[in-house]
Amino acid sequence: MEEEKWYGILWQFLWQRRRTAALLAAFAGIYAVVFYLYDMETEAVLYAGGLCVLLGAVVLCVSFFFYYNAHKARINLLQNVEILDEELPKPQTLAEADYQEMVRSLKEAYDRNLRERQRERRESMDYYTTWVHQIKTPISVMRMTLQGEDTEENRELLAELFRTEQYVEMALNWMRLGSDSSDFLFREYALDQILRQAIHKYAPQLVRNRIRLTYEPTDVTVLTDEKWLLFIIEQILSNAVKYARNSSLTISVTPDKILRIADTGIGIAPEDVPRIFEKGFTGYNGRADKKSTGLGLYLCRLTAEKLSHKIGVESTVGQGTTFSIDLHRDALWVE
Repeated sequence: MEEEKWYGILWQFLWQRRRTAALLAAFAGIYAVVFYLYDMETEAVLYAGGLCVLLGAVVLCVSFFFYYNAHKARINLLQNVEILDEELPKPQTLAEADYQEMVRSLKEAYDRNLRERQRERRESMDYYTTWVHQIKTPISVMRMTLQGEDTEENRELLAELFRTEQYVEMALNWMRLGSDSSDFLFREYALDQILRQAIHKYAPQLVRNRIRLTYEPTDVTVLTDEKWLLFIIEQILSNAVKYARNSSLTISVTPDKILRIADTGIGIAPEDVPRIFEKGFTGYNGRADKKSTGLGLYLCRLTAEKLSHKIGVESTVGQGTTFSIDLHRDALWVE
């Protein structure tokens, strides 16, 4: 909340007391008329009036001092309104007491709703976690069954089964990213090992879609969470498999720790590029594919933000797309 200037607070103070000031002015007018009718000495009237004005000014200044300090105290309380309870200032009027009671009632209702939401969130997380682990068993059985015979039909089914696994993992990661707690583990990791995991996982899909991969090993180390950075890379590779068939894919790392994943696929329409990281946005390619959820790149952006990495994209229709992930971090001193 922006701090208000003292003269703005003074104006509000005087405006709130306008009725009292008007009443006092009316009283002064009545006394002036009475004194005039009784022909009292002007000097005595002015002396008494001057004393009243002086006393009123002192009382007004003292009142404004307490008014200003009370305002500052409320502003400070607003900085930690979530824990607001017994720290409320002592009410000076019945109206203030009523308002504070309303605030306490609203706080209690808010706390109840928050606890209920957290409980429902935990139950949903437990359910999806259990569901993911349970669904992996039949998926593994189906994979082993399909791998028993190398036919075109089985290869097609294995590819669809792989997509199913990716959607299952995406659902679990969606829940994890939205939870109040996190399982992030930040350490120095060898980027080459993370990239090799993603390449190994997507190698069958790259071969199947005739995508030629170019990758030069790197000795760069990055401060990140291995699992979540791997998730981002896999989502980008998934897009390449989907939209860069019969093309090439190049993975490179610059000296300043910029990871680039570039394909020579169909590219992204210029009007879609600024929005591809938005939730549910599929763009022209997604509508043409009919299978895009518009969540993969959105989750990439959320994950990158939590990892303090910057993710961006450049694309030209008909020439390809380049995703870049800035993994650079300033050195931190840890005692």
